[in-house]
Amino acid sequence: MSFARYPSLQDRVVFITGGGSGIGAAMVEAFALQRANVAFVDILEAESHALVDRLRHAGNPPLFIRCDLTELSALEAAMQEVRERLGPIQVLVNNAANDWRHEADEVTEEFWDRTLAINLKHQFFAAQAARRQMRERGGGSIINFSSIAWMGGAPRLSVYATAKAGVVGLTNSLAREFGSDNIRVNAIAPGAVVTERQRKLWLSESDVKAFVSRQCIGRVLVAEDVARLALFLGADDSAMISKQCLVIDGGLR
Repeated sequence: MSFARYPSLQDRVVFITGGGSGIGAAMVEAFALQRANVAFVDILEAESHALVDRLRHAGNPPLFIRCDLTELSALEAAMQEVRERLGPIQVLVNNAANDWRHEADEVTEEFWDRTLAINLKHQFFAAQAARRQMRERGGGSIINFSSIAWMGGAPRLSVYATAKAGVVGLTNSLAREFGSDNIRVNAIAPGAVVTERQRKLWLSESDVKAFVSRQCIGRVLVAEDVARLALFLGADDSAMISKQCLVIDGGLR
């Protein structure tokens, strides 16, 4: 297969949360290969530095800043550092998340608050900060990450699913509010994306085969598939797409 190149992404400043591994790393690489100016934050230092080293000669090398997104002051500082070093952010990808499995009877208030902080809260405050920078460039694109987990009622994911449903509500409201600044706000809802982490923690080979058997498209859904959708939403080719939640799941049912 061959894939699109997006001239509008060249030199565009892209900020990606949770870019050190999985879907986030795939997006860092995809935007870098489009010659965008990519910055990403993560708490995974070894994985993030390895990614930067691997992409050192591909397009524009990405900038990594260590950041715990539950500390909102650190997130704002990281975004300001990107503005100073690369210029105003034009594409924000709110990707960072953690899909801890949990039994509903075992959820504590602390677990609830931390799960919402990692999967929802930072997306709002990153968008708030990005809006100020995007105004300087006459517009931009915000890409929030939801999940199909809330749509089908996935078991052992009630708190995560709550957060991911909230992302869609957040996306719809911000799209309406930010539209006057020519800022588009959309969400991506991935399906059963098979990453190294998912294989290590949750998915056996039989689980992967079961997901594929339920998809209309009979192959494994991988992080690179999601990254290509993010490229489209960040580029000018999607200039009139806003307030949408785009599902990418191979037709999983």
